[in-house]
Amino acid sequence: MRELSDDHRPRISPVQVDSGMSKTLHHGLEILELLTSYPHGLSVTDIADGIGVHRTVAHRLIRTLEAHHLCRKDTFKRVTLGAGLVTLAEPVEQDLRTLARPILEELADATEATAHLVVRESETEVRALMVVEPRSARMHVAFRPGQVDPIDRGSAGLSMLASLPPVDGERDEVRIARARGYASTIGEITPSVHGISAAVPGRRGDAITSIGISAFHAEDQDALGAEVIAAAQKLGSLLR
Repeated sequence: MRELSDDHRPRISPVQVDSGMSKTLHHGLEILELLTSYPHGLSVTDIADGIGVHRTVAHRLIRTLEAHHLCRKDTFKRVTLGAGLVTLAEPVEQDLRTLARPILEELADATEATAHLVVRESETEVRALMVVEPRSARMHVAFRPGQVDPIDRGSAGLSMLASLPPVDGERDEVRIARARGYASTIGEITPSVHGISAAVPGRRGDAITSIGISAFHAEDQDALGAEVIAAAQKLGSLLR
């Protein structure tokens, strides 16, 4: 049975390769990104199909990534991410994550919702840098750090856009978020999930980070918004 049907193929960031880039390195990075969606691994053939290359090319790329401990094969010859990625990732935004963790833990427990720290990845995308689940909620939203979403969809990206000066054609939700200090969406990233986020004041006054929550229910939205704003401001004060 095929692992990667067109209906269930994970979204890989649509990076356009130009003449100044390495196509081989691009494909290698696509493999790592693909594997993040399959923690139990994929076959070489599935990986080749997933990134659109011949199986022989995929095999050489995987061998190279294995040599650098960035992926590995199990006894069933399925390829999974390797432990070498932990070493590479550890220094990334380490200070920000260290400062944010207790704030996110407090926010998650206070709201009984999943708290997240999101950073601006590019002009068009944001990435979840840290996700903290509540310890006492009966049920909660679960997703992994590293998820990439469009900046103009979901509360995290909208809160960042709301921290910037108004522009022509911006969504009404951005203008509303700018007025009340937090962005709120329902079902824009995950069906039926409420997102509430506030931009974190940046070190230089440029908000490139947001703190927010994801929940199945948000009866008192303003109260939750106040909690999120307070958490974002607390982190912002530590970053100054």
